[in-house]
Amino acid sequence: MRARDLGIAIGDGIPGPENAITDITGVRVGHTTLIEGDAIRTGVTMVVPPETPLFAGCHRLNGNGELTGLEWVRESGLLTTPIGITNTFSVGIVRDAIAAASADEDAWSLPVVGETFDGFLNEIRGQHVTAEHAHTALAAAHGGAVEEGSVGGGTGMICHEFKGGIGTASRKIADYAVGVLVQANYGRRERFRVDGVPVGRLIGDRIPLPRDGDESGSIIGIVATDAPLLPQQCDRLAQRAGLGVGRMGGTAAHSSGDLFFAFATGNTGLDRAGEIPLRMLGDADITPFYDAVIEATEEAILNALLASKTMTGRDGNTVHALEPELLLKALARQA
Repeated sequence: MRARDLGIAIGDGIPGPENAITDITGVRVGHTTLIEGDAIRTGVTMVVPPETPLFAGCHRLNGNGELTGLEWVRESGLLTTPIGITNTFSVGIVRDAIAAASADEDAWSLPVVGETFDGFLNEIRGQHVTAEHAHTALAAAHGGAVEEGSVGGGTGMICHEFKGGIGTASRKIADYAVGVLVQANYGRRERFRVDGVPVGRLIGDRIPLPRDGDESGSIIGIVATDAPLLPQQCDRLAQRAGLGVGRMGGTAAHSSGDLFFAFATGNTGLDRAGEIPLRMLGDADITPFYDAVIEATEEAILNALLASKTMTGRDGNTVHALEPELLLKALARQA
C-alpha cells in the first residue's frame, strides 16, 4: 500500500515511473531484514549510486544521531561509497563491511552510514546485524520498485507513534528527476500531518499508541538527482528534506537525529587526473528541485507508514500500523 494507491497525491509535482529513488538512472536499493524470535527486529538498507565518486552534500537538522564519513564529504564534496542505513548500534559493522566490499583492496574509503534507534521493538544491544547481512544487502541492491515499510534498516522503526520504516518517492523536473529515500523513526502522533491536514489529532488514540508520547527518534533522508549539481548545491538540496519532515509534523527535537544527504549523478569521471569538464545547473533554475525534494520527502514518509504492518517485538512491545481507512476518513473530514 502506497499513498497514491489511496488516491493521496502530495503537492503538485509529477512522480517518476516507480515513484522511488531508483527513478534516478543507475541508483539501486537493497535490504537485509532480520525478524527472528521475539526480540530481533532490525536490518540494513543500502543505497548504491551508479558510480563513484559523485558530487554530494549533507545537512544536519538536529545532530543527536550518526551519519559517518561527512567530514570528507564536506571537505571534498564527493561521495565515494554506497550508503548504508541501519540501527544505532550497528553503524560500525555496516561501515566496515562497505569498506571491505571495495573491488580494489588498496582503495581508500570513508563509507557513509546512517542510523536510527530501534530499541523499543528490537534487542538493539545484541548487535544482531553482521557484516554478512551488510554484504547481502549490497548484493541484493536493484533498480525498479523499492521494498518499503518494515524492511532493512527500517524493520524496527516507529514514526509518529505508528509503525514506521523505509519509504521512497520521486519527482520529475523537466529533463531531470529527484528521488528521496527515508528511514523514518520520529515524531508525536498529535503533530502528524498529511498534505497539511492534522490527521494525527483526528485519528488520536483510535489506533493505540505504543508509549507515552514524546518526540524522541530520528530520520535519515537520502536525496538523489540526475541533474548536474555541484557540491554546495547538493548541500542545499539535502537541507530541503528537513522542510518535508516539518510538513509532516517533525520538530527535530533535542533527542532527535535528523540527518540528510544528497548526491548528483549529472557529472561523472570525477576521479580522472588533469582537467575535468563539468556541467552545472544554474542557481536560477534550482528552486523547482527544492520543491521536488520537499514533496518527495513528505510522500516517502507517508509511504513508509502505509507499507508497514503492526509489529510486536522485544518485551512484547507492540507498535500499530497506520490504518488506511482511518487516514482517508481523517482527510475527508478536512476536504
